[in-house]
Amino acid sequence: MNTKTLWAILAYLVSVAVLLSFVYWFLINEGFTENNFLIAAVVTLLLATGWGYIISTYLLAPKLQQDENLSKLISEILHELNIPISTIKANTSLLRKGAKDEKSLQRLNRIESSSNRLERLYKELIYSIKKEIHPIEKEIFLLNALLQERIEVFEAFGRHNFEITVEELALKADKIGFEKMIDNLVMNAMKYSEKESLISITLENYTLTIADKGIGMDETQLLRVYERYYQGDSKREGEGIGLALVKAYCDEEEIDIQIESQKEKGTSVLLNLKNIIYTP
Repeated sequence: MNTKTLWAILAYLVSVAVLLSFVYWFLINEGFTENNFLIAAVVTLLLATGWGYIISTYLLAPKLQQDENLSKLISEILHELNIPISTIKANTSLLRKGAKDEKSLQRLNRIESSSNRLERLYKELIYSIKKEIHPIEKEIFLLNALLQERIEVFEAFGRHNFEITVEELALKADKIGFEKMIDNLVMNAMKYSEKESLISITLENYTLTIADKGIGMDETQLLRVYERYYQGDSKREGEGIGLALVKAYCDEEEIDIQIESQKEKGTSVLLNLKNIIYTP
């Protein structure tokens, strides 16, 4: 809390104390009657409202103007970032039409895959910025369709086998945040398990489970798993913030998260989705 805010709060408290003193003085001198009480109450209410409005304007107006300016600047920057992404994708499509040999097609596929990844990061950047400025509106989406879409992205790496056993279920939540949560959990499962091993995603009693057959964790590691920058295996790539972000999202959406793990046997992440089920 900055100094300006503290002074404003102090000024408001002092003004309230003065108003209460005025009410006390007025009733003592004029007598406590129904009319006198109503007069004192109306005057106090008007003065408190006016003074509160002045103070809130003094505090909030600069902040609102700052947010508006920041929002405009961000919109302009993001617009400029979107132009090269769109240009890369458009030209890749044009080049694909004229490409004949296998090597050229493979290169174009890599460029297209990278541009899709860049576009995804661009959308996540927009989401993260907007989330800091304004509350994110909840969306209605189908769980199975979302999972299929996200797993297709990971299947393109050709590293692991995936098995999805999920019945159709409508959810209402921060959709992009949900996608980021799933991405983090699946990437963790891939990172800490052998190539071509199975990663399964199942739904039972509204609990979504993402399970791998990887290196697993012991009890000490499980206690620290949500710590920011903590990594169970420092030899693996990553920044150690994935599960911290997952936990933060689950807390926001009231999703109960449990992690079960055993060394050299694998890890299962259980997400109870009862609180975000959409019921028309």
